[in-house]
Amino acid sequence: MLKEMRAGTVLVDVAVDQGGCIETCHPTTHENPTFIIDGVVHYCVANMPGAVPYTSTLALTNATLPYALQLANKGWQQACRDNVDLKLGLNVVEGKVVYKGVAEAFGLPLTDVNTLLTEEELAQ
Repeated sequence: MLKEMRAGTVLVDVAVDQGGCIETCHPTTHENPTFIIDGVVHYCVANMPGAVPYTSTLALTNATLPYALQLANKGWQQACRDNVDLKLGLNVVEGKVVYKGVAEAFGLPLTDVNTLLTEEELAQ
């Protein structure tokens, strides 16, 4: 697909420090942030928020505070029953892997998280 892009196109790999999401990317720095392959500019700075620490901290806090409040006010089980985004963030519950990617990566059995968040299970 890279060869199909117009020269001067800019790709930004915001996940480069977690392994990246674009095959041609590799981590760069704020001092030397870009490189060009097949006429396509790649911007792959690891820890991009580090360039604006105060602003990025405010953004992260504003984005995560509502979730933290739900967890604090409802407890994790009820919060995950009420909010699918929180539930999708679970990896392991009661020692059971509930996230497909983790189960596959480690060759472990996958448990349906919904079976662990039912009222009956919580009462036991």
